[in-house]
Amino acid sequence: MSRNQDTTSEDAYRSSLPDLASRVYGGSAEYANDEFFAERENLLKPEEPTYQPYSFGHKGQIYDGWETRRRREPGFDHALVRLGLPGLIRRLVVDTSFFKGNYPPEVSVQACAVEGYPDPAELEHAEWEEILPPSPVEGHTRNVFDVDPPHRYTHVRLCMHPDGGIARLRVHGEPVADPRWVSDRFDLGALENGGRVTGCSNMFFSSPSNLFAPGLARVMGEGWETARRRDDGNDWVSVRLAAAGTVERAEVDTSHFKGNAPGWASLSGCDAREADPEDPASWSELLPRTGLRPDTCHRFRLPVRAEVTHVRLDVFPDGGMARLRLHGRAAEDGLRHLVARWFNQLPPRQAREVLTGTAGLDEVAAEALLARGPIPEDAELPPELTGLL
Repeated sequence: MSRNQDTTSEDAYRSSLPDLASRVYGGSAEYANDEFFAERENLLKPEEPTYQPYSFGHKGQIYDGWETRRRREPGFDHALVRLGLPGLIRRLVVDTSFFKGNYPPEVSVQACAVEGYPDPAELEHAEWEEILPPSPVEGHTRNVFDVDPPHRYTHVRLCMHPDGGIARLRVHGEPVADPRWVSDRFDLGALENGGRVTGCSNMFFSSPSNLFAPGLARVMGEGWETARRRDDGNDWVSVRLAAAGTVERAEVDTSHFKGNAPGWASLSGCDAREADPEDPASWSELLPRTGLRPDTCHRFRLPVRAEVTHVRLDVFPDGGMARLRLHGRAAEDGLRHLVARWFNQLPPRQAREVLTGTAGLDEVAAEALLARGPIPEDAELPPELTGLL
């Protein structure tokens, strides 16, 4: 665990991961024990924090963040956040921008994984695991903490010791889809289903992860945009699909990109079960180079259909795009991998709830299955879990 790391390949990987808590992905600041000066919902706003000097409301200077009153008794303040994309947390950013004399000296973060939709009172009884112990932070700073907890979480709790203000909370991580809500046909590239960007030529203006975000982009800034090229090359982005499968239809959406949309695009695929994605010869064409229109959602039935694990979008020569959808059918082993990866990363308490609930096992059978250890992701599923598909 480290703070304010230098830029390295590992740093670049973690910073490129989507913000699992963002409102764009359905995250919610469900509760705060105190929000006297500024509301907890500001923590999850996707835009950067702002500040206007000498802007006073009836409770004092208005801050774009979450701010509590000054504590006069022992304790700490906290906010509960439901992740829009449950998954593996890899980086926390506690942004105290514009909080200079009123930021907390320390923060900590706990996480939990629960079934269903518990209210804040029920979440108090969840099994919270500390993923960031009380750690010092600086004011008016993006305080970065790299973490590697082993489990898939659905909620986090941000604590200020003892009080103060925080502008934004970012929870970067790898989404892990719940296969109980995924059919055999779905968007194989979507973040919410477990797709993950694996490479990108350029992300000067915005992240390529935006291509695979839920819903429609509201503005140009919610897509992926590259710098202007001044050479003979082209820009591209690659994604590891949520599950191995066959992409049947693609949506290439240039909505909001009017004077800066790519002129053309193509799609290619690679099956990492049989070839190395790092080898250019392992990629084959799924959609030939095709002309694009600005501010348009293009829909294509792919002329070439083959099972793949990775897809690459090439845009010519550069520009921006709002969304990329890769609708198709998951392969049988792809679905098995989806179930195994999800189940292996559940905290023990939630795994027991799944086995005794959805899977219908008694407590003895559930404990016996858990005692067998992680489920091999490249093998047949235990019969007890096949009903989850």
